[in-house]
Amino acid sequence: MATKLFGIVRNSFLAKYLGASMVADAFNAAIRIPGMLQNLFGDGAMSAAFIPVYSRLLAEGNEEEAGRVAGAVFAILTLLVAVLVTLGVLFTPQLLPILAGGFKGEKRELTITFVRILFPASGAFVLAAWALGVLNSHRKFLLSYSAGIAWNLAIIAALWWYGGKEPLPELARITAWASLVGAALQFLVQLPHVIRLVPRLRIRFDTKRERVRQIMRNFAPVFVSRGVVQLSNFIDIAIASFMPNGLVSLLSYATTISYVPVSMFGMAISAAELPELSSVMGAEEERNRQLRERVNAGLRQVAFFVVPSAMAMVVAGDLMVAALFQRGEFTSQDSRYAWSILAGSAFGLLAGTMGRLYSSTYYALHDTRTPLNFAVVRVILTSILGYAFAIKLPLWLHFDPHWGGAGLTVSFGIAGWVEFALLRRSMNRRIGVTGAPAALMTKLWTSAVVAGAATYGLKLALSSTRHIVAVVLDLGLFAIVYGVVCLGLRVPEAHALVRRLKR
Repeated sequence: MATKLFGIVRNSFLAKYLGASMVADAFNAAIRIPGMLQNLFGDGAMSAAFIPVYSRLLAEGNEEEAGRVAGAVFAILTLLVAVLVTLGVLFTPQLLPILAGGFKGEKRELTITFVRILFPASGAFVLAAWALGVLNSHRKFLLSYSAGIAWNLAIIAALWWYGGKEPLPELARITAWASLVGAALQFLVQLPHVIRLVPRLRIRFDTKRERVRQIMRNFAPVFVSRGVVQLSNFIDIAIASFMPNGLVSLLSYATTISYVPVSMFGMAISAAELPELSSVMGAEEERNRQLRERVNAGLRQVAFFVVPSAMAMVVAGDLMVAALFQRGEFTSQDSRYAWSILAGSAFGLLAGTMGRLYSSTYYALHDTRTPLNFAVVRVILTSILGYAFAIKLPLWLHFDPHWGGAGLTVSFGIAGWVEFALLRRSMNRRIGVTGAPAALMTKLWTSAVVAGAATYGLKLALSSTRHIVAVVLDLGLFAIVYGVVCLGLRVPEAHALVRRLKR
């Protein structure tokens, strides 16, 4: 939560000083392009391939082998990333037409400059993901996921110090260098704790150990799967690059908000469950029972928090965007466009967060191919629907092309629901029936609709109030009404939350 909140503050500073300008588009596209390496080699891929094997070694008490395996993976990752970062810097002009073909002239040249500065940061992010994998396997989550604050703080500090003092292109270049420094800090703050937890860490390039080979075998399909997912994530940049100036930036600002519930509840629960799911032992029937119980409990938790998050983004998304970003170069019209993008993101929010938990379950079972197959389906749907909804639909309806941003996020939501349905059906065939009960979902959506209606009424009453005050009051009312209605409908997760708060 802290990392994502600092991410919102970071984008608030970007919106203030860069707005939704051509320079902002170039910077926001550039900062995502090198992130492809981070997501390919780090984060999900590292967790899926490394944590199940490393956690099992720890569960067996084999610390010597665990240290050697962790060191070998670090050495292999370092070599691979060094090569790819070098190639990325050298061939940025050749990559850009594929990833943001709509950028021309000065906008294209600025993006190339920023990407070349930012590409080495992806190498630091990958090493930080390795550290995260080690820490999570030891059930240490706070530091690994709060380390991203260092990256956000570096960017915030650069914008705060130089904002308003430098021309926009120079300010964006300085911010790119600050991002590189922050990425290095994100890895370095975790390193001492890794060394303390793994006293037998031996960093050697060793591909002969069976457990290392197992991780590499697991990594190959996960790498391809993450590549497919990344392709899906980059389709929005590719499509938005052909839309009016500012759409790439507006997508970035809006998704910063929508990723908060995804990270806090989808990624957080999935990350916490992966080492636990990977450590489940016993006969097949007993193991399947334990897996079903953990998956179902996780799905209920995800739904309890994500359903109201989606409703709040639709009802009060305009206040969220205005309170966070509407200042300096960011106009009220920009806020309206960003709200439409945010509301579109709400459509697929629940599917995306629940799907992450199912993917973690497959990875715990050492099955990395099934999520890959379904990710391919998602990419195909995203490509077709994204182009139709974002480019063609506004043209057919004679709408302002800026509204195509909402069509883009809605299309991603549709593809996300299809992928989620495929993941759940396949998992049910494997370990038995899983999923959040229909009765629970009915209660949660009822509570969210009642809270949304109350919030909308208050929003109308506070129409002349300052955005920051209005959003605090509206979201506060939403949370209270949602919680009270859930308690009245006897939702177990609501009562459990109250008990935890009392303790």
